[in-house]
Amino acid sequence: MIIKSHEIHTLKIAEIISDDIIIQSAQDGLDLMGDLYYQGFDKVILHEKNITPEFFDLKTKMAGEILQKFSNYRIGLAIVGNFNKYESKSMKDFIFESNTTRHVNFVSTVDDALNNFSK
Repeated sequence: MIIKSHEIHTLKIAEIISDDIIIQSAQDGLDLMGDLYYQGFDKVILHEKNITPEFFDLKTKMAGEILQKFSNYRIGLAIVGNFNKYESKSMKDFIFESNTTRHVNFVSTVDDALNNFSK
């Protein structure tokens, strides 16, 4: 796992780069968030491929748990990927609602994530 650092204004943003699944459980999400927080990062960019597919099955409640932790600790999160493949109405609604709160965003590119964080 590589942490690529981006800076916008005074924000320090961590982009997680890996060929492996980094988030396999809610605890993994919390651990990653804590590690990045203590390294001074304000925001996090994760790639969809680094998150277990169970995250995108809302019945597991993993997405809700992880996103709630990021919200509670006020650490912005962007998940980069192609989310059109998720046909579940509940998942589409979840993504839509997350994107409207602007604290957690599902975006298609890293540039989109950085643009959202700069607003």
